Amino acid sequence: MNSQSLSFLVLGRGKTGSLVVQVARERGHRVHGIEAEDNPDGAWLTTEHLRDFDAIIDFTEPGAVLTNVEACVRAKKAMVVGTTGWYGELQRVRSAVEKAGTGFVFGANFSYGVNLFFQIARAAAPALAHGYRGHITERHHIHKKDAPSGTALALQRVLEQASGIQLDIASEREGEVTGIHTLELDSAGDRIVLTHEAKSRRTFADGAVLAAEWIVGKQGFYDFKDIFAQL
Repeated sequence: MNSQSLSFLVLGRGKTGSLVVQVARERGHRVHGIEAEDNPDGAWLTTEHLRDFDAIIDFTEPGAVLTNVEACVRAKKAMVVGTTGWYGELQRVRSAVEKAGTGFVFGANFSYGVNLFFQIARAAAPALAHGYRGHITERHHIHKKDAPSGTALALQRVLEQASGIQLDIASEREGEVTGIHTLELDSAGDRIVLTHEAKSRRTFADGAVLAAEWIVGKQGFYDFKDIFAQL
């Protein structure tokens, strides 16, 4: 349990958002969650409604994120955003956060294991300059709205930054699969396969709550993969 009790607002009461509420309460925090229908076009997110919250955690959908962020930034509230599919507006959001002097954490994936997977993939990236061909595959449940997944795109960026080579991504949607990401490095002589499989959304919820605890009282714009080792 966290020693300091904080007050969090959770936007989105889907499977992951509901787990975020549960985890935050287990850690001793005060939590209020609202459904999308209670917050059309960010209408619920007034300065008065947000006044008593230490941080807002967003697990909604790509189309709602920017409106939610704009409202929370206006109220000068710290945010954690686990929704993906909006990264084309990343610089716009960064500018708004920095101008307001608030704190913001976003992440393609809030799992500690996935971010460790990114580090391992970065260490393997030099293989791409030594005769290995690379390929990324991601598999998720049929309800996931974005493809490729934010995690697959983040993995692609990690490898490109380390090697200068952009790998192709194959996306698959099947049943209720929580999330499987695979990096395959293949040469004439051998093959390396690195896979991360999420068994439960709990791993995302744990990371999001830890990020919310961390960002309270801080200023700045942070990618979860750059701070997860501090949590």
